Amino acid sequence: MTNVILCGGMGTRLWPLSRELMPKQFVKLFEEKSLFQLTVERNLSICDKQLIVSNTEQYFLALDQLDEIKLHHAKYILEPIGRNTAPAIALACMALDPEEVVLVTPSDHLIKDIQAYEDVLEEAKRYALDNYLVTFGITPTFAETGFGYIEAERNIAKAFHEKPDVQLAETYVNAGNYYWNSGMFCFKAGIFLEELQKYSPDIFAKSFDAFKTAKKDVLIRIAHQEMSDIPEDSIDYAVMEKSAKVRVVPADIGWSDVGSFDALAQELPNDTSNNLVISDKHVELLGISDSIIVDTSDALLVVKKGESQKVKEIVQRLKKESRELTKLHHLVHRPWGTYEVLYAHQNYKIKRIVVSPGKRLSLQKHLHRNEHWIVVRGEATVQVGDTISIVKENESTYIKQNEIHRLSNNTNDDIVLIEAQVGSYTGEDDIIRLEDDYRRADG
Repeated sequence: MTNVILCGGMGTRLWPLSRELMPKQFVKLFEEKSLFQLTVERNLSICDKQLIVSNTEQYFLALDQLDEIKLHHAKYILEPIGRNTAPAIALACMALDPEEVVLVTPSDHLIKDIQAYEDVLEEAKRYALDNYLVTFGITPTFAETGFGYIEAERNIAKAFHEKPDVQLAETYVNAGNYYWNSGMFCFKAGIFLEELQKYSPDIFAKSFDAFKTAKKDVLIRIAHQEMSDIPEDSIDYAVMEKSAKVRVVPADIGWSDVGSFDALAQELPNDTSNNLVISDKHVELLGISDSIIVDTSDALLVVKKGESQKVKEIVQRLKKESRELTKLHHLVHRPWGTYEVLYAHQNYKIKRIVVSPGKRLSLQKHLHRNEHWIVVRGEATVQVGDTISIVKENESTYIKQNEIHRLSNNTNDDIVLIEAQVGSYTGEDDIIRLEDDYRRADG
């Protein structure tokens, strides 16, 4: 059985904890583990293989976090752009034997009752082996208006319902045969593809074209043009709401999609005034209750409980203002290591850069800034133009605007350096990659 893990996300609902380059599934919220790591671990008891569908940026986060939990055999499909869940799952199924049973899970959900979860997985697997498409219906605990509902009759999916108002949600919960739509599925790869071809032939055909032309080496990399040609749609709209083969497995498993700070506040300790405080600092609150306070190195969010769904409105406004706050934290994970912004001003920026052993940055240049590198630990190999030199601890080098350069770590230890950028623009998008070990080169 293969666990197909969907790793999409733009990091909007838990901003400023999550960002575009660090969506919520990779933020370590529970006992120093991320929701992504918890997802992988809880499915190991029934799934012997993992296939992760991700974009290029999140691939490196996934790789690092799986390494932390000592899992090294996962396979990956990399999408250049997201086209929703139906194409993502189709591409995954095309990479598998048609008879393989697939468990599709989002990477950013929390499940607390693991024994109950394992029981419903076994039930779902039995249905899947009988050629049904299984969806997991979460037993509702209250009249939630933020989820879609599945109406079932003796495990047969009768209808899918959009997010209701409060009155209709209460009717659903009281009826006893309506379930929250979890976004988790189980089926044979071939059966899903047959139903997709039957009910959404355009998605099937374009996904097949994209998979056929994809680069397949260690990873399966989908080409940008072929991916953009696939119609965008969810698995619910494309297949589940139309197929006669859908079965519902009720799941009372301690589930949460952790889709807002209000949802997160139900899972983490609150103070005596019912405030959720997330901060690396010591925080004292006077006269404040029933609120959420999230403090990161570059942003502070204060929101009344019950209002946290509106955080995405803040993110949308910041994006219009071209703020990097929605995309990056001060500490940014890259495939070669990390960098941390120590100070930023209009015309200059100071960073701490850590390059992992055996890694190197892309061969690149900048159009609007000069850079000064000071090595504070280790031994860096630096290429500037056609000249390659070794820069040791307490030594420095200078890279002029438009000059081609590269930083490499050819040693067995991390190298740490301080980078000072000076110029008319110091945004992270002022980079032209000419060569790149991680296939991010421009063009």
